[in-house]
Amino acid sequence: MYKKVSEIISAVFQPLLMPTLIFAFLLFGMPESEFSSGPNRPLIFFVIFANTFAIPLAILMIMKLTGTISSLKMDDRKDRVMPFSVISLLYLISGYAFFTNDWMDYKLVYTLLVITICLILLTGISFFWKISAHMIGVGGMLGFVLASTQMVTGYSLLNYAIGAVLLAGLVGSSRLYLNTHTPLQVWFGFILGFVICFLSYFLVWV
Repeated sequence: MYKKVSEIISAVFQPLLMPTLIFAFLLFGMPESEFSSGPNRPLIFFVIFANTFAIPLAILMIMKLTGTISSLKMDDRKDRVMPFSVISLLYLISGYAFFTNDWMDYKLVYTLLVITICLILLTGISFFWKISAHMIGVGGMLGFVLASTQMVTGYSLLNYAIGAVLLAGLVGSSRLYLNTHTPLQVWFGFILGFVICFLSYFLVWV
């Protein structure tokens, strides 16, 4: 039973979904005064979902069908380099496209840039070590949420912070229970994602 639950948690809260959750929090969880693109929020969210989740997932499925990777889980470290590299390039292109559009708030463009940096670091590390991509994702999400609580006054983000902490704990426990990573790989992934994303907000806007 515990293994099945852990597999479901790992599949649902996969790394590709984290940018969507992060932008959902920024667009719909934060007060409207934080962004200048209020009327465009649903469109922005859809574009983010398509470019950071739907299209990358389709690319991974094509890679699996063509034999480029042996499994969508990418348990082998060598399976990670090619897909992570391609997705990093896609994120860079998406970030540039957002940067050139006046209707995209600069904070959202900056957020996508930070996420892309995390992905590029993940790709580089994967040449040598199988760090936890899941934990970089949830660590980064927690970093953005906690930094945002310092940015906003007169508006409570406590529920989001508690939810992000619980999600990080669930995902980390699931990865360890499934024995897909060592504790060091899980903790290092979490710390890397958290530190980069937290400091990127805290040092710039807090």
